[in-house]
Amino acid sequence: MKKWLNLINALMAMVAVQFVAMPLMAQPSGEPALAELPYYGSAEFTPHWFKSDSPELADFHQVPAFSFMDQQGEIVTQDTVKDKIYVASFFFTRCPGICPRMKSQLSKVQSEFMDDDDIMIVSHSIQPGNDTIEVLQQYAQKNHINAAKWLLVTGDREQIYSLAKKAYFANEDLGEYVSKEDFLHTENLVLVDKNRHIRGIYNGLNNTSVADLITDIKRLMSE
Repeated sequence: MKKWLNLINALMAMVAVQFVAMPLMAQPSGEPALAELPYYGSAEFTPHWFKSDSPELADFHQVPAFSFMDQQGEIVTQDTVKDKIYVASFFFTRCPGICPRMKSQLSKVQSEFMDDDDIMIVSHSIQPGNDTIEVLQQYAQKNHINAAKWLLVTGDREQIYSLAKKAYFANEDLGEYVSKEDFLHTENLVLVDKNRHIRGIYNGLNNTSVADLITDIKRLMSE
């Protein structure tokens, strides 16, 4: 019996040596993998998973061209965020409800990426008639908002509302109304990549959701 056991052990050792010596199967190289974060192209926020060179991206939803003024009196267009990752939000300076909490959460994003020029925040005023450049500048100073990192923008009311609804998909199922005449005020934060594709939506009042936003920004940075 001992002789047979020794023989079996010897055969198993030979098989193990041969297995280790076998060349590993080559893995495909140079082929883009699916993105870590999905792409969103509609108000339903149905996730779409693409590779970076996917032909579907050529015609996929992007934030369109825009033109606003920031708290410094500088013109802000799509070129301002060209090749940058940014977080879009909507607010107004007189807001007594969700805005202070959203501002506090976005301050975390500002602090986390203060030294990274490729990351920005763009907060759109939904009361541009009141939120003039001077008002925005005072608001920024009061709340320690760095103009190099975080833009507070104002401009044509119709353009802001159209962009909010059609580009960022703020809708009547989310947030709260300022008044019957004014636009829905949403707590959502929208993550936009360097090609102006929407890659995530987050609750700007929730600590965990904003922590996820920060993590996802870092994921986008590695794409």
